[in-house]
Amino acid sequence: MRLQELATLVGFEVPAEAGDLEVSGVASLQEAREGDITFFGNPRYLSQLRSCKAAAVFVPVEFQEDLAPQLLKVANPSAAFAAVVAAFAPPELTPAPGIHHSAVVASSAILGSGISIGPLAVIEEHASIGAGTVIGAGCLIGREVRLGEGCLLHAGSIVRERCILGDRVILQPGAVIGSCGFGYELKDGRHHKIPQTGIVEVGSDVEIGANATVYRARFGRTVIGEGSKIDNLVQIAHNVQVGPHTIICSQVGIAGSTRVGSYVTLAGQVGLAGHLEIGDKAVIGAQSGLSKNVPAGSMVIGAPAKPMKDWKQNNFYISQLGKLFERVKELERKLGGE
Repeated sequence: MRLQELATLVGFEVPAEAGDLEVSGVASLQEAREGDITFFGNPRYLSQLRSCKAAAVFVPVEFQEDLAPQLLKVANPSAAFAAVVAAFAPPELTPAPGIHHSAVVASSAILGSGISIGPLAVIEEHASIGAGTVIGAGCLIGREVRLGEGCLLHAGSIVRERCILGDRVILQPGAVIGSCGFGYELKDGRHHKIPQTGIVEVGSDVEIGANATVYRARFGRTVIGEGSKIDNLVQIAHNVQVGPHTIICSQVGIAGSTRVGSYVTLAGQVGLAGHLEIGDKAVIGAQSGLSKNVPAGSMVIGAPAKPMKDWKQNNFYISQLGKLFERVKELERKLGGE
């Protein structure tokens, strides 16, 4: 389509002389070819921008260089590009409302209007499913589960008995909500399972990634706050409380009864011990190991985790140890030492 048509569709301004420029696709800076549109949002990719062959590029408002592609100055290049990608994407495949003939639905289940239940899905007794929710192939919705409106459960996801999901929750394939907490007592030389009688409550607009697991509480609730986004292969233990709008990246593990605040970021492979308090808007760097509370607004990294500034300084000192060793050896030689 013409650049002006695209701008009108997704909402950005185009110089008058560039309105008739033809745009046929989207691509990264490095892969863009004639007719593509792309974006530049990180200074480290400036060399790629300078050699980019795209027809047009979203750049920050303050960008000053004069380059061959048509530069489109916007406040947020990444967001503008995301809107364009959506415009070029094929329509999403939305399952038609209805229940597949191979699904097993208990007669006591309460089904809202316009829901879709896929092949081999199982809806157990007294489960409640809100209007417009989509249950993918092979999903299991346990006894007395409550699902809100407009949820999307991809194939093979499981919500076990009595757990609660708010509206517009997305479960990626293989996600498990409400599996038993990992609790045992050692008695007479054997591990005896501790009953896990609580539930999981997931707020509205939460997305939980593929093969992520959220344990049910030993008693009470494990809670995932509204708007939080959880990546693939995350493990959240019993009675954990995750605040609203928190980001939890892949392979994070959170031990039991830890409380994570709102707008927190847990980067990949972070490990949190049990019974901790992570304050609002804290950022925990990748592969960090936490055994102590983290105050609100902190940035920590490492194992054990330290303030980001201290961690960077310590790493610098470690990188200088080889040079320091050589200097000490040279001083010993000059002073006649061995």
